[in-house]
Amino acid sequence: MFEFKLPDLGEGIAEGEILKWYVDEGGEIVEDEPLMDVETDKAAVTIPSPRGGRIAAYRGKVGDIVNVGDVVVVIDDGAATAAVEETVAEKSFAEPDAVETLPVPEAVAPAAIPGVRRPVPAAPATRRLARKLKVDINLVTPSGPGGRVTPEDVHRFAEHGLTVAATPEAAVHVPAKQAVDDTAFAEFAAHASSTIPFLEVEPMPDFSALGPVEIEPLRSIRRKVARKMVTSMTLVPHVAHMDEADVTDLDLFRVRERKRRAGGSGGRLTLLAFVVKAVTAGLRAAPAFNASLDPFKEEIIYKKFYNIGFAADTGRGLVVPVVKGTDTKSIIRIADDIYEKATLARDGKLPAENMRDGTFTITNIGPLGGTALMPTINYPEVAILAMGKVQEKPVVRDGEIVIRKMLPLTLAFDHRIADGADAARFVAELVRQLSDPNLLLLET
Repeated sequence: MFEFKLPDLGEGIAEGEILKWYVDEGGEIVEDEPLMDVETDKAAVTIPSPRGGRIAAYRGKVGDIVNVGDVVVVIDDGAATAAVEETVAEKSFAEPDAVETLPVPEAVAPAAIPGVRRPVPAAPATRRLARKLKVDINLVTPSGPGGRVTPEDVHRFAEHGLTVAATPEAAVHVPAKQAVDDTAFAEFAAHASSTIPFLEVEPMPDFSALGPVEIEPLRSIRRKVARKMVTSMTLVPHVAHMDEADVTDLDLFRVRERKRRAGGSGGRLTLLAFVVKAVTAGLRAAPAFNASLDPFKEEIIYKKFYNIGFAADTGRGLVVPVVKGTDTKSIIRIADDIYEKATLARDGKLPAENMRDGTFTITNIGPLGGTALMPTINYPEVAILAMGKVQEKPVVRDGEIVIRKMLPLTLAFDHRIADGADAARFVAELVRQLSDPNLLLLET
């Protein structure tokens, strides 16, 4: 019998939700054929079977959350030794940890080993650091979220042969439905209240006593969004600047070109593609909005590359595909990239590498309606632009009232690195670019 453990999926991912089994329990499977779909907080991935044989037992059903290193399926492959099973279970997905194991003091080993799973959750960079320092990462007690080993844990172990004081439970995953321990909540509330003045965290009332309720665990992408939003709104002082752009001429040009290019490149030309190009031009002139702020080093990092993310509603939660190198791409190329990545995102097939390294984000609620939106900054970026619904409005031009198509724009920005005047100038330039298609063409 071969016990297959959920492999290291990279990106520091510690767990995933089972979406699908491709073969029923008791059925036959061929090596390298699809075995299961797992959704992490970044994307859904298909994991192939590491062995051929009969599915003897599944250790998780659809909807279950499983940790990296947990046994998820037992395959009857005819024969297997424990040593071979351990090796194959971690093949291909995990970065190899072929490192020299340091001797561990007898007093330390018992405290470290009970909280360890193999492979332990850790980012690739942390694993590389462990190899560089000749630390066996499996002996390091994790202090990060989800039982994850952090670079600090590795350094601490390398320097002292010790790990941060922690109980074995620190590395154990607790499903959302079980995370209701009153003592744990009380400790968290006390810590939060002592850290942030006037903050008082109260336990959730029992709404089921008032009427019917339905409970849904916060999982995968939805949980990732929750964490990102809390981080952003807690750390970043948000300020918003609003304006409107007259896109009448631009929209006429867009519709004409879209029809002309139907069925070919640029046949999916959207207003968002033009906004991405205008934003890129604006960021070159206002580098503060294409930056990140390191609060620990007290440094502003100005990025000289332009990777624009756009919020995509997938039905399973919000994801942000990133169009990279927008300063070197034409509007047509940007439009094609947006369509391709949005389609993959909706199908749950967008690779994780297409959702990282963004420098600025745009969210567009126009297709869904709404005149304006106060967006949340996609931390560690420092600004985000929200597009509202384009509407025909009466406006004054040369002393006369005329009907024009107006696009509402809201720029939310980090007030630590930019002021209101900076935002006003940035948005004013966006409005100028979007109001005249010829200006945008000069940027292409």
